[in-house]
Amino acid sequence: MPNLSDLGRALLLIGAVIVALGVVLLVLGRAPFLGRLPGDLALRRGGTSLYVPIVTCLMLSAALTVLVNLILYVLRRR
Repeated sequence: MPNLSDLGRALLLIGAVIVALGVVLLVLGRAPFLGRLPGDLALRRGGTSLYVPIVTCLMLSAALTVLVNLILYVLRRR
């Protein structure tokens, strides 16, 4: 029979990650600078508009890369 305490810990960890992600999304949704950085393209012609957030994507990618590498570093040190 599998150890149920390990399953419980895994479920709690998954739940904590989901809650943390929800909080991050709420905070980032209120950040006035995201989506309006220099280098983000906004094209409008007639009734059509196209928005390409190039710099915002690069900044978020760099921040998430640093965060994931820090988490992996801490987990490997255990």
